[in-house]
Amino acid sequence: MIKIENLSKTFAMHVGEEKAIPCLNSISLSVEPGTMLAVIGPSGAGKSSLLKCVYGTYLPTSGHIYYTNERKKVYDLAITDLQTMRRLRINEIGYVSQFFHVIPRIAAIDILSGPLLNRGVGAAAARKRAGELMERVGIPESLWGMYPSTFSGGEKQRLNILYGIITKPRLLLLDEPTASLDPVSKASVLELIQGLKQQGSAILGVFHDYESMKTVADQSYHIVTKKQEPV
Repeated sequence: MIKIENLSKTFAMHVGEEKAIPCLNSISLSVEPGTMLAVIGPSGAGKSSLLKCVYGTYLPTSGHIYYTNERKKVYDLAITDLQTMRRLRINEIGYVSQFFHVIPRIAAIDILSGPLLNRGVGAAAARKRAGELMERVGIPESLWGMYPSTFSGGEKQRLNILYGIITKPRLLLLDEPTASLDPVSKASVLELIQGLKQQGSAILGVFHDYESMKTVADQSYHIVTKKQEPV
């Protein structure tokens, strides 16, 4: 479903003397439907940057990111236009970032319903599904109508994960999904990830929690870093 070929990313620094800092160098990997590939490596290796290149947040310096959609059309996400990328995000590609960016003065259940509403699901059905998922990961009903800014770190992270998976995306990108979670919540989240795999989703995930990784990952890709000097 996703095939990355010789992907590289260099950041241009415009502070003081202009410099280029290499991040990713010739990354090649692939993920089949119904499987999960875990990306591992030390901090600063570029793991999160790799996911952002796939999601279109970062523009790769070189290389290709081939994604095959549900109609068997192949897109190179490294060069896909923004309008097409936005459509793919709404309909097929989910992303769970490390940090939950709180939307002020919007209730948690309405935030979580948003991705389903964007797909044309009715408001009642979307809220019902959002409630079911929050209950499943232990977010009490008393919090569903609250603003996420009032949530604990673990509650925010659980909502963040649910936001990325509520549409059952064909391709799911996970960046440290089990961070800040207690053992019970972690088990619930890993069960949801397993369910997506069983439904045919391809998952590319970044992990530092190796025990959780071994629970859900079918294979791993290790990014080995060399000392990165500005050039």
